Amino acid sequence: MAGKPTSETTPHTTPHTTAQSTPESTPKGTPESTPESTAGNGGKGRKALILVENLSVPFDRRVWQESKALRDAGWEVHVICPQGTKRDTEPEAEIDGVRIHRYPLRPATGGPLGYVREYGLALWHTMRLARRVGPVDVVHACNPPDLLYLVAKRLKRRGARFVFDQHDLVPELYLSRFGRGEDLLYRAVCRLERLTYRAADVVIATNESYRQAALLRGGKAPEDVFVVRSAPAVERFHEVPAEPALKKGKPHLLCYLGVMGPQDGVDYALRALARLRGGLGRTDWHAVFIGGGDTFEAMVALARELGLDDMVEFTGRIPDEDLLRYLSTADVCLSPDPRNPLNDVSTMNKVMEYMAMARPIVSFELKEARVSAGEAAVYAPANDEDAFAELIAQLLDDPEERRVMGEIGRSRVSGPLSWEHSVTALLAAYEAAYAKKPGKPGKPRKPEEAEEKDAGRPAGTDAEGSGVSGRAGA
Repeated sequence: MAGKPTSETTPHTTPHTTAQSTPESTPKGTPESTPESTAGNGGKGRKALILVENLSVPFDRRVWQESKALRDAGWEVHVICPQGTKRDTEPEAEIDGVRIHRYPLRPATGGPLGYVREYGLALWHTMRLARRVGPVDVVHACNPPDLLYLVAKRLKRRGARFVFDQHDLVPELYLSRFGRGEDLLYRAVCRLERLTYRAADVVIATNESYRQAALLRGGKAPEDVFVVRSAPAVERFHEVPAEPALKKGKPHLLCYLGVMGPQDGVDYALRALARLRGGLGRTDWHAVFIGGGDTFEAMVALARELGLDDMVEFTGRIPDEDLLRYLSTADVCLSPDPRNPLNDVSTMNKVMEYMAMARPIVSFELKEARVSAGEAAVYAPANDEDAFAELIAQLLDDPEERRVMGEIGRSRVSGPLSWEHSVTALLAAYEAAYAKKPGKPGKPRKPEEAEEKDAGRPAGTDAEGSGVSGRAGA
């Protein structure tokens, strides 16, 4: 479903952990191994097919990182995904040894029924291309939507194991995006999620909150759920010399990076900036909003309505080299995702990317935002735009605090939250799936059984640091 919390430039992302979780720990069921040691004997001679519907590849950075990690471990990797509009436009491509099969797809318009049309067409194309790829050892389906299990079930009848990579909790996404309550379509997406869990041999969760959903809602065994955190590619996110000209003559630059959808909070950020200028009398800043999405034009109009035209700039999607220029110059980065059923349990890619660039962050108080950023961010009470503005002002006045927060963030993404740790959990998930008897997923357990079996894990033990939002990140 479009508009998930992944960043526009480094999706999934994710656009999910319990309050006690700590990213530094190792997930139950994940062997004590390094990517290199697992790669030596794990995937050689085996074939994996990754299915993704909501973004093209390699534009979907999470899927691309997973594809390359599996390739390095010896797997023959195929990806089926939609074609992009300005990039990833070729129907067939082989990039860095990964074979990509793309299909034409027009994004949904007109509300939930638009997604029904989009997903139906995507499912038909995915089935068609999967037949062309032929038998595989593992089929790896990334949601949304929770419909790709239908393709996986067909491949399982031919001997494949099914890995479900849950980028989004679709029931929460539906509630957060459409505001229709628990109507018939909501009940339908809940059923599709249950059917996907039931068909899966192994579930990859993007953080501990999503892992808990797989255990309690999906009835999966703890040893069949692996947390693979999304993490920025270190080689892609690196500081370059700051360019004061990007501040448009102001002392400070504020930066937002990510998707601009209904649940991503750009409107909250703009109203907070209006408060920063009007209520707090601060005019010593220029703000840049990088990315695109369903509400891009509406956000440009809102900035104009709030009288921020001269202080706020919308770039749309930009090349990586320009992204690095803005982030390297930024004094404070914004993560304005409001609290809602999805955002509270999702890891935002933008937060991880800000930390990779050693930028201090202002966020609303969200469970997973705090798990990811820790002391690299300051947190306003959920959805409190006035408090958000005040925290921006405080950071603008404290360059030493900004420096310390930036260093904390960079150390987190280069250490316990690094992609290298996630690769270990990804390969362990594949080994667990491959060890399953083909075509025989485990019987779903009742929620109380899942709770009881998982109770023996030490508090805070999760795979986020070794094994994430997955929200993909807004």
